[in-house]
Amino acid sequence: MSTVEIDDVRARFLAAPGDAFDLSSRDSDDRELFPDKKHARKSLKTDAAAIDELQDLLYATQERALLIVLQGMDTAGKSGVIRHVFAETSPLGMKVKAFKAPSKDELARDYLWRVHEAVPPKGFIGIFDRSHYEDVLVAKVRELAPADMVEQRYEQINQFEKLLTENGVTILKFMLHLGHEEQGERLKERITEPHKRWKFNPGDLDDRKLWPEFMAAYETMVNRCSTPWAPWYVIPADSRTRRNAAIARIVRGALEDMKLDWPNPDLRLEDYDFS
Repeated sequence: MSTVEIDDVRARFLAAPGDAFDLSSRDSDDRELFPDKKHARKSLKTDAAAIDELQDLLYATQERALLIVLQGMDTAGKSGVIRHVFAETSPLGMKVKAFKAPSKDELARDYLWRVHEAVPPKGFIGIFDRSHYEDVLVAKVRELAPADMVEQRYEQINQFEKLLTENGVTILKFMLHLGHEEQGERLKERITEPHKRWKFNPGDLDDRKLWPEFMAAYETMVNRCSTPWAPWYVIPADSRTRRNAAIARIVRGALEDMKLDWPNPDLRLEDYDFS
């Protein structure tokens, strides 16, 4: 089977900036590009190896950084993406940040303070497991902030991300689009499978009861914050393998688009003593 082109994956899952986005029109079990699971695994393996090599180049040049934002409902697979897409990547040039509920110290500052601090430096790939978008998702649905304050945050986030991109940070944002039924099955797995029980949080069921409200918040988030400099990709997440394969293709493409070259210092063997 032929390789799925990177541009095809981008085009299929992109939430085009400026276009009206309707989440209900996106299939959480879309298999169009990867109908065969074996092909998806092979594609993922190939891209994971390429990402490792490209990350070495990124680390060597210290010219740019790549920030990957993963957002999704519980069990959508944020940790699974990190584990599989970057399975071959050296941790030397990686930084992963999982955003939990803000601490008292963080709440005493603006909501982007802790986020800016976690942005990867040049030479690194950084991954956000959840992110600043919690402040227009959970904060909105759970009414943890006044509605007018949440409304201001969309444009503040856009400008924050523009600042990053203008200073050498490429941003990839992935909404892991999980179906309601599939989430129910995965939550059950966290009870029935011993190695997953530690993941189960009864509070996840509270969010599940607010599924329509969360889906509306996600739709608004994508509509308001898919920008030319940091667009959203809405990735079908019902199939773990296909989810990982699609994200790996896009990550590889972003690193290739940087068009980095290996540093070439002026070194001559005759200038050094190797005896």
